[in-house]
Amino acid sequence: MLNDALWAPWRIAYLKDLERKEAAAAGATPAAAGSSNFFVRYWATPAQDRESLVIYRSEFGMILLNRFPYVNGHLLVALGEPRPRLAEYDATRRAAFWSLIERAMDLAQATLDPQGLNMGINEGRAAGAGVPEHVHAHVVPRWNGDTNFMAAVGQVRVVPDALERMWQSYRATVERLGM
Repeated sequence: MLNDALWAPWRIAYLKDLERKEAAAAGATPAAAGSSNFFVRYWATPAQDRESLVIYRSEFGMILLNRFPYVNGHLLVALGEPRPRLAEYDATRRAAFWSLIERAMDLAQATLDPQGLNMGINEGRAAGAGVPEHVHAHVVPRWNGDTNFMAAVGQVRVVPDALERMWQSYRATVERLGM
């Protein structure tokens, strides 16, 4: 029955201990967390935007292609300064983050003309964040039929265009729109 729940209050101690062990393993310092944070590296090296697949930069953040896309044209949005939670940024940076998300959605629409868009933020490893020390957003263009038997049966995604060509397409849109 859907309303049934298995209560296991003893489990919270186990989950808290996992958090403690993860923090200890990471050194629990921003420097340790930043060492594997590609957003920090990309933000610090604007001359390498093409190699890093950064499409657009603002004063506070950037829009880039996801190297491991769900579908063609999957974008990531991140501020340059790493914080694990959106609420940890000041109002100016939160506004800049939302502005970048809107710009990424506009870029996806203008470049790819998808039939829909998904936008989402995963805060924390438990929520699915691949880089939990640096909150970021996903903007995912969607088309009818972009998920099919290949993902379900073959456990593989079919992405129909190369990342380099997709970067060039997005950059052409940035230039065309004067962003």
